[in-house]
Amino acid sequence: MTPSGRLTLTASPLIASALKALQVATELPVAMGGPVAMSSRSHVIDQLRGTFTRSMQHVQVDTGAGLGGKAVALARPSTVVDYLSAQGITHKYDHAVAPERLSAMVALPVRVGETTRAVLYAASRDSITFGDRVLRAASAVAARLERDIEVEEEVRRRLAAPAAVPAADRGDLYAELTAIAGSLNDDDARQRLLAVCERLRPEEDLPGGTLTPREVDVLRLAAEGCTNDEISDRLGLLPNTVKSYLKHAMRKLAVSNRVQAVNRARAAGLLR
Repeated sequence: MTPSGRLTLTASPLIASALKALQVATELPVAMGGPVAMSSRSHVIDQLRGTFTRSMQHVQVDTGAGLGGKAVALARPSTVVDYLSAQGITHKYDHAVAPERLSAMVALPVRVGETTRAVLYAASRDSITFGDRVLRAASAVAARLERDIEVEEEVRRRLAAPAAVPAADRGDLYAELTAIAGSLNDDDARQRLLAVCERLRPEEDLPGGTLTPREVDVLRLAAEGCTNDEISDRLGLLPNTVKSYLKHAMRKLAVSNRVQAVNRARAAGLLR
């Protein structure tokens, strides 16, 4: 992590996973990408898939220049049918594109909040016009990468000072982080986060342990007949986080379903 809290994306496994997904989703032979500099003045293509040469490796693309630079400047996907003859883009990087014989290309900015964090490219060596299916598929991959970057940065921010988390809230933090891990699309990132979560598992998160305040909140709403989605809305939690709280509460209460958990918690005087 950088001092600003941003995840370092150079040679990031998140980008590598997204490029693989981009090839599969679009059925295009070439995928490339890389991180945008902190200054947002340029990005570097540091990962390649399906290329014949290394001509695109480590190319630094200035914001506003070429197709990728245009996508960053406009903060939206940009496409060309034939890169080398395309109007509307600068041709500063033709020397790198030409050896690969790339023609049709789409560049997608990956944005977290108001900041572009990376750029993904998918390309064909044929001059074709991308249909809605390809563009929707490519945009979905970029959106998943945006979510994965955002989630991993939030998790790392929370873990940066674990000692600052009150002991009473450790169980809630553990439940939230394991739920977030379950929402990650990148397998490597998910496994790394789960490994960290296991090290943070509080002692009370064991069969027979004390319910955390959040687990009590979730059970109280379940006792009122709320569905998981309704509990999620009322507590401002992700649905997966609600499921995680219920799972941990049931394990601690040594029961197998939510109705039993509510009854046992009520019998123990935990639900007002």
